Amino acid sequence: MHIKVAAIQMVSSTNREHNMATAERLLEQAAAQGAQWALLPEYWPIMGQKDTDKLAIAETFGQGVLQDFLAATAKRLGMVIIGGTIPLQSGDDNKVLNTMLTYNRDGELIGRYDKMHLFGFQGLGESYQESDTILAGLEVPKLEIDGIQVAQGICYDVRFPEFFRAQLPFDVMLLPAAFTHTTGQAHWELLLRARAVENQCYVLACGQGGVHENGRQTWGQSMLIDPWGNIVNELANHEGVVIADIDTQKVQSVRSKLPALRHRCL
Repeated sequence: MHIKVAAIQMVSSTNREHNMATAERLLEQAAAQGAQWALLPEYWPIMGQKDTDKLAIAETFGQGVLQDFLAATAKRLGMVIIGGTIPLQSGDDNKVLNTMLTYNRDGELIGRYDKMHLFGFQGLGESYQESDTILAGLEVPKLEIDGIQVAQGICYDVRFPEFFRAQLPFDVMLLPAAFTHTTGQAHWELLLRARAVENQCYVLACGQGGVHENGRQTWGQSMLIDPWGNIVNELANHEGVVIADIDTQKVQSVRSKLPALRHRCL
C-alpha cells in the first residue's frame, strides 16, 4: 500500500485565529499535492507570550473551535488530519492536557493521545518546564489509519524508546513537535532516525520551525524517514509542507531481510 503523507511545518504566533488560517492554508496546499494524511505540529494553535496563555483557549473534549476546525477541514479536504496538539481542559484550572486528535476523511474522531512525557530543560539561557502548565497523560495510545497500525508520540516522547515499543506492532510513527533550536540542533534528526531504525518503521515528524513572536526559536526540520533510516524528504526551518510517500511493502521488506523485531529478548 502507498500513502502520500504531509508534514505541516508552522511558525505559530500568539493569535489563535491567525494560526488557524495558516494551518488551513497549508492543509489545503497538502491536499492539492495529493496528501492523504496530514500531520500538524505541536502547539500549532498558539505559541503564547507566556506558557499560561494556552489555558485561555483550552477546550472541553468533544467541543470547541479548534476541534470543530480540525473535523470540518478533514471532511472538506477528504484527508486524514492528525491534529498536532491542542490544549484540552484537564480538570485542573492551572493545567491543560496537550492532546493529539486524529480525524478521518468524514471528519470523525478516530484517535486521541494526551502527551505523557513532559519536557524540562535549563541551560544556555533557556528554561522550560511543561509540567507547570500541562498535566501528563496516562494512557499509551493505539491507532489505526487506513488499515495501517500507527504509533503516536509528541515531541519529548521521542527520547523514550520503551514508550514506542509498548505500542508495537505498528508500521508508521507520528510525531508532532516544537523542539527548541538548542535541543533540535543536537538531537532531533538523531533521535528520529534511531526510532525508525529500531522499530523498522516510517517516522513522520513535523515541528514548529522558526523564530516566534514570543522570542522562542524552534528547530523545524520536519521530515519523513523510511524503515532503513533514510530521510525521504524534509524541510529546514520555515513555514511549509513536506510531501512524501509511505510504502508499507518496504516496511515488510526491511523486516524480512533483517528480522530484528522478532529477535527481541525482552
